Amino acid sequence: MKFHPDCIHFLGHVPCKPHKEHGYHCENCLAYQPIEKRILIIKLGAMGDVIRTTPLVTHYKKLYPNAKFTWITLFPDILPKGVIHEIYKLGTEAALYVTNTQWDIAINLDKEKEASALLKMVDAKEKYGFILKDGATQPVNELAQHKFDTGLFDDVSKANTKNYCTEIFEICGLKYEGEPYLLDNHADKGFKWDLPKDKKVIGLNTGCGDRWTTRLWSIEKWIELAKKIEAAGYYPLLLGGSQEHERNLAIQEGSGAAYLGNFSLAHFINLIDQCELVVTQVTMGMHLTLGLGKKIVLMNNIFNPHEFDLFGKGSIIQPPKPCKCFYRGSCVDGLSCMEELSSDAVFAEVEKVIAI
Repeated sequence: MKFHPDCIHFLGHVPCKPHKEHGYHCENCLAYQPIEKRILIIKLGAMGDVIRTTPLVTHYKKLYPNAKFTWITLFPDILPKGVIHEIYKLGTEAALYVTNTQWDIAINLDKEKEASALLKMVDAKEKYGFILKDGATQPVNELAQHKFDTGLFDDVSKANTKNYCTEIFEICGLKYEGEPYLLDNHADKGFKWDLPKDKKVIGLNTGCGDRWTTRLWSIEKWIELAKKIEAAGYYPLLLGGSQEHERNLAIQEGSGAAYLGNFSLAHFINLIDQCELVVTQVTMGMHLTLGLGKKIVLMNNIFNPHEFDLFGKGSIIQPPKPCKCFYRGSCVDGLSCMEELSSDAVFAEVEKVIAI
């Protein structure tokens, strides 16, 4: 029997979707769609960085409507299935597949050695990003030099005025045009939330992970903010994962803000989708908020604020005291400058952004 391994629907080991749905055979198949480009993206983590790399897919789909996308990551569940044809978690099986396939374009945006080694091993007509050379990660070509330098030298990173998406597009020789993140809101899962219909829900994402705790805002400040939000007629909703559970319980007890618990990733994404606006640190919750197209007030101290594109739907607020702890996990002064950021200032930003 005739078959088309160059078809975007062809799987080889199991029947394709057009056959299952319509009974088509490859010969004279009405759904036959030759692959225009085979594009491999290696972006392992962190989860938020995986989300904010997805605009590349949108741009490439405009350039090559019949491209087939394969993505290697540590967080396969965060990527939108269907839009990205093949999603693999990094491992032996994924490595065997991608190193035995010829790619038109292969991109690695991680500087971890396992990611740069994988790009070195694949057979691709065009390679972009970072590759393993002489036992260390290095730029594939000059396009990746800027992003490489900002990762090596703090002074270069502080002077950078390009946001993350602009940088990764330039790595690939492309121009960023504000393409949105790709993120499934999981509305089809039937999640039910006991939230008011007559009030705007303001999400308060209260944690920051355990890597850079210099970002953390105190429980007392969150309590103050939640009370101001409720007094203004909004509905404060505490957000977070298992790490923030005890913290959110304390904020709930001190403020009366709603806290529904911590959930699976799909649940959490859908809960954020119920919010009008989210107040957050630079965390996964920030990327989810942006991916869902929500309004955002972003609290930042240790990162370069130029790094973040809020898509015209938010603002960045920073402590009045200049931060000395660029990409540091502990404060050089002993007390984080985040304590200088008042709940009044954050609430003022909430009022400003909610009116956008």
